Amino acid sequence: MNVYTFDPHLYLRRIVVVGLGGTGSHLARNLARLLVHRRQNSQSIPELVFVDPDIVEEKNIGRQLFSPAELHQPKAIALARRYNYTFGLEIKAICEPLDAKKHIGRNDLICGCVDNYHARREIARAEGHTWIDAGNDFDHGQVVIGNNSDWESVFRGLDSGREKHSSVLPNAGLLFPSLLEAEEQDEAVDTQLSCAELVARGEQHLYINDFMANLVTHYVYQLLNREAITSFVSFVSLKPCVSVRSVPFTLENLKSYRQ
Repeated sequence: MNVYTFDPHLYLRRIVVVGLGGTGSHLARNLARLLVHRRQNSQSIPELVFVDPDIVEEKNIGRQLFSPAELHQPKAIALARRYNYTFGLEIKAICEPLDAKKHIGRNDLICGCVDNYHARREIARAEGHTWIDAGNDFDHGQVVIGNNSDWESVFRGLDSGREKHSSVLPNAGLLFPSLLEAEEQDEAVDTQLSCAELVARGEQHLYINDFMANLVTHYVYQLLNREAITSFVSFVSLKPCVSVRSVPFTLENLKSYRQ
């Protein structure tokens, strides 16, 4: 079985984190630390941008990485200001709903930490970017890395088995189309609960977002350091015991996900 390496030939100049709630607020901390680490090692530092229209509410404090002092502040500004002051970084904050044309550029790395199909559809509208998507339920979730929304483009050149590398992987919307589709409960606004509300109601594990953020960070680390990426989706489960399973990048595995 031929295991391919994903290499998008991407020199990362810009990382955009979309959604700064449960997973996104933890990812923000991880990426800030990663930039500091790269600066200490005289490595290139990409521009880091936080995108989220929400403000910090009481329910977010503790369950997400926000403090009482940040109450009522825009989430994007609160986190950007915190890590800029702490680490001397220049993180930018956008306090608006994501607009693909306005906020996503070609060759950007998008880290999607959203919990609704509207935002994922907007990310999927953009072209020419690599997308790492994190999605979770109560105590399990998945992280997908990809950059293409067309199966024919994904498979082109893989069937021969001669190549060991590929610059194309299916993005989250192609791999799991349901992520871009409305579910019945999504149509009722009062049932759209945030991660913080789900945790408070006991419908989401307190630490699942930490694990999700670490998985996303690992893929970012690999891209920045041009390390071999040999999987296209990773699953994490906290029960009955903590486990992480990554699906190898093989032709057979890709075909099993094609719908």
